[in-house]
Amino acid sequence: MASGIFLLLDDIAMLADDVAVASKMATQKTAAILGDDLAVNAQKATGFDQSRELKVIWAITKGSLKNKAIILPVAFALTAFAPFLITIILVFGALFLLYEGVEKIEEYLFHKEEEVKNEELLNSTEENILEIEKEKIKSAVLTDFILSIEIVVIALAAVSDKPFLVQVSSTVIVALIATFGVYGLVAMIVRMDNVGFWLIEKKRIQSGNFLIGAMPKLIKTLAFVGTFAMILVGGGILSHKIEFFHDYYIEALPALTNDLFIGLIIGVVVLFVVKIFHILKNKIRSS
Repeated sequence: MASGIFLLLDDIAMLADDVAVASKMATQKTAAILGDDLAVNAQKATGFDQSRELKVIWAITKGSLKNKAIILPVAFALTAFAPFLITIILVFGALFLLYEGVEKIEEYLFHKEEEVKNEELLNSTEENILEIEKEKIKSAVLTDFILSIEIVVIALAAVSDKPFLVQVSSTVIVALIATFGVYGLVAMIVRMDNVGFWLIEKKRIQSGNFLIGAMPKLIKTLAFVGTFAMILVGGGILSHKIEFFHDYYIEALPALTNDLFIGLIIGVVVLFVVKIFHILKNKIRSS
C-alpha cells in the first residue's frame, strides 16, 4: 500500500517536472507575442481618468479570461482530432500579426490617431465617458482574443511532442501567464505616475519626477518593441511553416534578419490587400 502511494507521488513529481519544462519552453516561444500583448494593452489602458484606470484594466482582464476559456478547449480538441488545422491557424495568425505590425508602422509614419483618441477621451463629458471606455475595452478584448489564439497555438506547437496531459497543463499555465502576468504589468505601468506623485509628496522629488517622466517613454518603447516582435514572429512562422518562404532565405544573413525581412514584405502586401478590400467595399456601399 505504502509503495503504491510512493509510486503515485513519484509519477506526480515527474509529471510536474515535465509540465514545468514544457511551460518554460512554451513561454519562451510565445515571449514575443506576450511582449506585444503587454505593449498593446498598456496603450489601450492609458488616457483614462486615474480613478478609472484599474477598473478598465480589470474589465479587460476578465474579458481576456473569457477569451482563454473559449480558445483553450477548441485548441485542445483540434490538437487531438485535427492537428493539421493548427498549422493553418498559425499561418493565418502570422498574417494577422504582420498586418497589425505594418499597420502600426504606417500609423506612426502617416497618422496620429491614438493621440487624438486619448485627447478625446480626456476631454469627454461625464455623459459619454463610460461609452468611450466601453468601446476601448471592447477593442482591447478583441485584440486580446486574436493574440490569445496565436499564443495558445504557438504554445501548443512548442510542446507538440509531449504527452497530451503535459500539452494541456503547460498551455493552460502559459495562458494564465498571458492574462495575469501581462495585465498585472500593465496595471503597474499605468500607475507609475501615481507612485511618482506619492514620492514627490514624500519629498523624494528626483525619484518621483523620474517615474512620472518614464511612464510615457516606457509605453512608447514597449509599443516599438511589440511592433518589431509581431513582424519578427509572423515572419518566422511563415518561413518555418511554408517551405516557399524558407527557400528565399539569404544564407549570409542571420535567421532573425531573414524572418524580419520576410515579415515586412508580407506585412506590406497584406496591408495593401486589406486597404484595397476596404476601398472596394466602400465603393459598393456608396453605389
